[in-house]
Amino acid sequence: MNNIILIGMPGAGKSTVGVVLAKKLGYRFLDSDLVIQDRTGKVLHDIIAEKGIEGFLQVEEDVNASLECDQTVIATGGSVIYRAKAMEHLKQIGQVVYLKLSYEAVAERLGDLQERGVALKKDQTLMDLYEERVPLYEKYADVTVDCEEKMIREIVAELVQKTNG
Repeated sequence: MNNIILIGMPGAGKSTVGVVLAKKLGYRFLDSDLVIQDRTGKVLHDIIAEKGIEGFLQVEEDVNASLECDQTVIATGGSVIYRAKAMEHLKQIGQVVYLKLSYEAVAERLGDLQERGVALKKDQTLMDLYEERVPLYEKYADVTVDCEEKMIREIVAELVQKTNG
């Protein structure tokens, strides 16, 4: 299937870049976090509060592993890479693109992590999370785009070129 799946840290610009890329390619746009909220009737941080991190990751995996679409740019939640079933499905339905950003840039962009629904374990810092996730993003990525100090249009142009969009 001809989809582009965006992965990366919270704040990397997956949703923002995804909308612009979809418009440029004439694709649909899907934010998997919004699909989770739609299917559960709850915002992400409420799901985490109710079910804990593991419960949230299960919901996230179920939703991402069930996505069926074509010619769609899919922005995933930052924690999607924790579950192989979801990532294997996403790789089957499209090209996985890692929007890479330095720790410093991520820390600068993010506000309240709990409010954003970031899946942080007890006593885990943002640096711990970053160091844990980056190797997983790199493992699953078909394409990596360095987004450091780039404008949205520069990132989108690079994505169009690298994904043959």
